Amino acid sequence: MKTVKGFARFWYDFVIGDDWVIAVGVVAAIGATWLLARHVGAAWLVMPVAVAVLLGLSLARAQRGARAAAGSDQPDS
Repeated sequence: MKTVKGFARFWYDFVIGDDWVIAVGVVAAIGATWLLARHVGAAWLVMPVAVAVLLGLSLARAQRGARAAAGSDQPDS
């Protein structure tokens, strides 16, 4: 049972990692790509757009966290 628990923890940490929002966004983008490919055919554009949006969200959240940790609510000038 210890091996199974360790295996499950590895995959959870590998897939989810530190940011569950990104993991959910990737799953949603894959699902949207699948749906568009099945019904429309022009689905290749979904993933690059999703990557750009998710990267921007991740960087914005990290920047807010860094500012909060530094105790500064003022943007750098």
